[in-house]
Amino acid sequence: MIRKKMHFLLLLLLLSHIATAQSPEKVNITDLTKIISTTSHEITPDGKQVIYVKNSVNEKGSDDYSYKSQLWISDLSEPFESRPLTSSEYNISSPALSPDGSKVAFVRPKDGKAQIWILPLRGGESQVITSEKNGASNPVWSPDGKKILFSSSHPIWQIEGEPTWEVQRPGRAHNDEPNYKAINAGSAKEEIKPNPDGTLEEMRAYLAKNNSKGDPKVIDRLNFLGERDLNPDLTFSHLNILDLNTKETRKITEGFQSFFGGTWSPDGTYILASSLENQEHPDLTNTTEIWKINLSSQSAEVFYSLKGHSVGAPNFSPDGKWILFRGMNMEEPSYNMSMLGAIKPDGSGMKWLTESLDRSIGSGKWASNSQDVYFSGANQGGFSLWKVNVNSAKIDPVITGAQGVTSFDLRDQKLVYALTKIENPSEIYLADLSNKNAKQISKNNESWLEGKQISKPTAHQLKTSDGFTVDYWVMEPIGKSSGTKYPTVVNMHGGPSAMWGPGEASMWHEFQVMAARGYGVVYANPRGSGGYGKAFQKGNFQDWGDGPAADVLGSLDEAMKQYDWIDGDNLVLTGGSYAGYLTAWIVGHDHRFKAAFAQRGVYELTFFLGEGNAWRLVPNHFGYPWEEGVKEILDYNSPQTYVQNIQTPLLIKHGDQDLRTGVRQSELLYKSLKILGKPVEYVRYPEEGHELSRSGAVHRRIDRMARIIEFFERYVTHPEN
Repeated sequence: MIRKKMHFLLLLLLLSHIATAQSPEKVNITDLTKIISTTSHEITPDGKQVIYVKNSVNEKGSDDYSYKSQLWISDLSEPFESRPLTSSEYNISSPALSPDGSKVAFVRPKDGKAQIWILPLRGGESQVITSEKNGASNPVWSPDGKKILFSSSHPIWQIEGEPTWEVQRPGRAHNDEPNYKAINAGSAKEEIKPNPDGTLEEMRAYLAKNNSKGDPKVIDRLNFLGERDLNPDLTFSHLNILDLNTKETRKITEGFQSFFGGTWSPDGTYILASSLENQEHPDLTNTTEIWKINLSSQSAEVFYSLKGHSVGAPNFSPDGKWILFRGMNMEEPSYNMSMLGAIKPDGSGMKWLTESLDRSIGSGKWASNSQDVYFSGANQGGFSLWKVNVNSAKIDPVITGAQGVTSFDLRDQKLVYALTKIENPSEIYLADLSNKNAKQISKNNESWLEGKQISKPTAHQLKTSDGFTVDYWVMEPIGKSSGTKYPTVVNMHGGPSAMWGPGEASMWHEFQVMAARGYGVVYANPRGSGGYGKAFQKGNFQDWGDGPAADVLGSLDEAMKQYDWIDGDNLVLTGGSYAGYLTAWIVGHDHRFKAAFAQRGVYELTFFLGEGNAWRLVPNHFGYPWEEGVKEILDYNSPQTYVQNIQTPLLIKHGDQDLRTGVRQSELLYKSLKILGKPVEYVRYPEEGHELSRSGAVHRRIDRMARIIEFFERYVTHPEN
């Protein structure tokens, strides 16, 4: 009898072990370090392989992580074998295959500066080929494979001559300003001895010497804020050509204007690039033209411009009969859609190709037939891929729906792309040009995802009383039981013209972590979101608060009617950047949420004009505060105006070096709430800018996710297991 009981207990233990082993796991916060994505895909000329950059996180120790960007190559025939081409000890970017496919150029640091390297694909070590003192980037092979076009940056004081625009420093007129560049850019004539007690020239040399060391930084430009530091000096990007036979480099552009996005003509005699001759200070311009650089005479002139538009990113068709370019009407830069256009090499026959789509799209890629152009863009919660015919401008969908194309390339009849799906944040696929017979090439994320429980979003639409149709999605908590209510988080996107959905990769992990922690998730694309056309995107003009908040809360209300598991007494709210703003706006007007987390937001709009480098959002969306009636609109739309009404416990987050939205914005909101005696906590991340949640130090990204969950857990209750 005792022996039978022992056998029975052993059997129970065995069954329990098997059940535990087979029990699906949940997505963890630290799974962030396991996510792999790929970019910069390029099919080899023979169509047999594809090279790409594989982006991952390298764990060197506890809380010690580093990002890794490594060049890989995969076969385009089964079993799709893959191998690295570069070492994991350093990061690379901007790979470019030579025309014959025998070599690949890429950018890699050397002695602290980005330089261009070449790696033979048939074996051998990579060799550095540039030694630019300011670094080199964006390699582009010549059609014959004998030269490489690349970009280099030059501070204003390295440019010969004087700028053509009027000096913005107060005082004397530009032409009468002695040693303008010495004072403005921080360099002084060597023959002048710096002396604060000397002559005026010696005093200026002394001031210039201090300025050159950044102590102090002298500012006379409008856009003086970078992302994480002051950016008081203008920098110009110029084009260079390296001859691989002679090893000689020559700079082919000059002056106080930038040239970028360069491409070779089919015969290799000239370069087309984006540029603009700055007749006024570069900070005051927001357009570009297409310029032509003749390589024999090294002369540069405007090839194509369009009044009121910014045009650039030229790209020749394979047969050389068309030039594809990207452009946008700059009359309303925050609302007009970027488009693809085409023009003939003689400058005639310009036509817009994607104007009828009413979507803002990226640069396109030519099909081998020189008739079709493939391009991608945000589209109703996904990142779709389309093709357009250059003759008829007929647009056909290739990949649409609840998925996202993040990078792609095509050659002959092969299409390779990286795809975000609900079940997997990123894998590489191979298909024909119509996306038929698609096959998965990579399994980068499948190993760690195996056995994980994934919450799948369900799509819905909200019809608003003022005529908008708002997409929103609902995700169930992992392990949901019938008849049980669960806390639910409303998560909002920034921008304000960003867009979320099942095909948007950046939030895949965060949403799954929240669902795994027992939260339902509701997220929406309120008016002002991208991916729905100009009219929808302009729906938030002079209205950042009331309209978008009504769309978000209306989506939540509808979700609660459809899903009885959403616990209306256990709701929490969060969002970053513009959505940090919207978080503060909502809790200043609505008190249904148990807790809220406002991340890297802006809360006082007039102050935002001077605080952040994204300051143009103010005039583009509202106008300038000194214009008639605008200050009142800005005050009405500022969450700080309603700070005394906030009752919801609030966690506020900002990076110490966030100059996009400005860290003083969060200090103002926090201090106000603290003075008012409201429940508030403030988190400041050292050494971080605005992109903490996407590309900040990995251990801080983990801390951020854990901090969101921990703060919400103080206020919500979960059903008993």
